Amino acid sequence: MDLTDLALPALAIVAVAGLLFAVLDPLLSGQNKARKRRAALKSRGPSLAASRSNDAARRRKQVADSLKEIDSRSKSKKLTFETRLAQAGLDWSKSKYAVISVILGCIMGSVGYFIQGNPLIAGGLAIVGGLGLPHWFVNYCRKRRVKKFLEVFPQAIDIIVRGIKAGIPLGDCFRNIAMEGEEPVKTEFRYIVDTQSLGLTIPEAVDRIVERVPTPEASFFSIVITIQAKAGGNLAEALGNLSNVLRDRKKMKGKIKAMSAEAKASAGIIGALPFLVAFFVYLTSPAYISLLFTTSTGNMVLGCCAFWMGCGIFVMNKMINFDM
Repeated sequence: MDLTDLALPALAIVAVAGLLFAVLDPLLSGQNKARKRRAALKSRGPSLAASRSNDAARRRKQVADSLKEIDSRSKSKKLTFETRLAQAGLDWSKSKYAVISVILGCIMGSVGYFIQGNPLIAGGLAIVGGLGLPHWFVNYCRKRRVKKFLEVFPQAIDIIVRGIKAGIPLGDCFRNIAMEGEEPVKTEFRYIVDTQSLGLTIPEAVDRIVERVPTPEASFFSIVITIQAKAGGNLAEALGNLSNVLRDRKKMKGKIKAMSAEAKASAGIIGALPFLVAFFVYLTSPAYISLLFTTSTGNMVLGCCAFWMGCGIFVMNKMINFDM
């Protein structure tokens, strides 16, 4: 047999086999399916990215709406007399406050009248004692209570974070702090638990703490709880970051206090110097300085000096006090 006759069928068989291999190999090996999956993923990629961006935008919108709602509520609320007493931690009623004011006014007026014998001076001291001293005492109690609250508030947040990580519900964490926490955080969280038991939601109950403790730290806590309830998220992580922020704010306040200590001491010395000089001049030559108290011109000079001293003290107080 001639070799040419064998070569032509062999070449035809090889060509047909190559054609069948090229057609059937992607189907048998799964390359065609993989190519289709890749094409589907490529076509789905923009839609997934768009959906993720839409979710992020929706979440940002929810957070922004929550912040606007909280800010509008805080601006619309007015500080009532009962709220001021609650912020000071005093369980006084209006009648008790009025009785204390009247008693202090009578005492101060009587002391001024017996010392000077002047009804105008006695009336002025009565007004100061009846209106000024109770107001000052309430403000003093408010500042002292807020300071104590800020000292123990980060520890309370840490308790909540550990409880959430352990699987304890948020309401039970509040109850633990209300039973075992330190004052005044214990009282405030007990108030949250009581208001929650009356039917309020946790964000609404926590929002009440801002009224009783008007501090940025309490506002931060209320904002975190409200945003987590509306937009979701990892509450333990958010509260942990808040605890770190509160501790950093406390450190910053300590640094500011240390840096401004010298300026405050200088301001105290400058403010007390005129009174000390007047006292020592009165000890050495009382007739010389008594003209300020016995003559009308001296009284006018004392009034002008008191006005300018007040302006100087106000300016120095603004210069050495820093708000965060």
